[in-house]
Amino acid sequence: MRPAHVYANVSGEQHQQLVDALHRQWRVATRAVMVLLSANGMSAGEIAELLHYDPRTVRRWITRHDTEGIAGLPDRPRSGRPRLGSPGLGDRIRRLLQTPKAWTTARIWRALGRPPLSLRAVHRRIREHARWSRPRLVAKSDPDHDTICTDIREQITALPTGSVVLAEDEAHLNLLAHVQACWMPTGLRHRVMTPGKNIRRTIHGAINLATGAFHHHVSVHNVSVVFCYFLDQLLTAYPDAPVVAVICDNGGTHLSGITKQWLANNPRLLLIRGARYSPQDNPVERIWAVMKQHIANTAPATITDRVRQAHAFFRNRTHDQNLTTAAPWTSPWLPEGYGQNF
Repeated sequence: MRPAHVYANVSGEQHQQLVDALHRQWRVATRAVMVLLSANGMSAGEIAELLHYDPRTVRRWITRHDTEGIAGLPDRPRSGRPRLGSPGLGDRIRRLLQTPKAWTTARIWRALGRPPLSLRAVHRRIREHARWSRPRLVAKSDPDHDTICTDIREQITALPTGSVVLAEDEAHLNLLAHVQACWMPTGLRHRVMTPGKNIRRTIHGAINLATGAFHHHVSVHNVSVVFCYFLDQLLTAYPDAPVVAVICDNGGTHLSGITKQWLANNPRLLLIRGARYSPQDNPVERIWAVMKQHIANTAPATITDRVRQAHAFFRNRTHDQNLTTAAPWTSPWLPEGYGQNF
């Protein structure tokens, strides 16, 4: 017995193929379907949603049929030469670019089998399906990442009432300008002077994951003594907290003998180390990104001026701004419901 209802079993890829066919080789038939659906009471918006067209396109073909009849549905003669390349060239380009590689127009042309197209024509076809952009570097992450994060959440949950939890990280301030893309007048390209010889300073930073208060310290070198000095500053900032928990990465200064000796002499500070190769877990990384964006494309005369830029950046930010930028609720370090309602 035939079933009462039969529905098509279409995968996502098959659905896309059907939609592409409606827009390509069967587009004239699709226009006739638009007219029939309109004659049966469907609006242009409903027809456009069903057939994956713009409502203005649906109205145009309905109007064309009303004025010219079915003879007005096929494509009109067009000026210029026929388009070069097979109809499936775009799909081949998309599949090719799925694999990371230093793709250039010439390399893509060779990988496509050297089709009879100029490099300029290939470039135009590539622009229809791709964009020129830099890849994103992704940390490889620790194989025990989930276990370490679970242990961090348990340690935070077990802290006594009134304890403070901070995320800590280091960054570098360079006299050599950090350059990034920006708007410029047409025909003018801004020039940012280089110092000739770069000078670097290390900045230690820690954010209170509940209040958004940010603490920072700038030093000449990133050594264990400076790291311990910064930890001492954090203890001083929270004199009434029974425990000041600081979550950091696995940098050399965090694991050195000097740091271990300092921690033994200051039991009120609990140093928690996160998973290796997982900078995305640390909310302070997002603070550094905004700071570097703030000072980008500027060329101060001395490293002291560069440090003043960093101090001014933090001085003019509120705790709420720090929380919004750092987004600590997205970090796997924090137990559910920790701190205030972000």
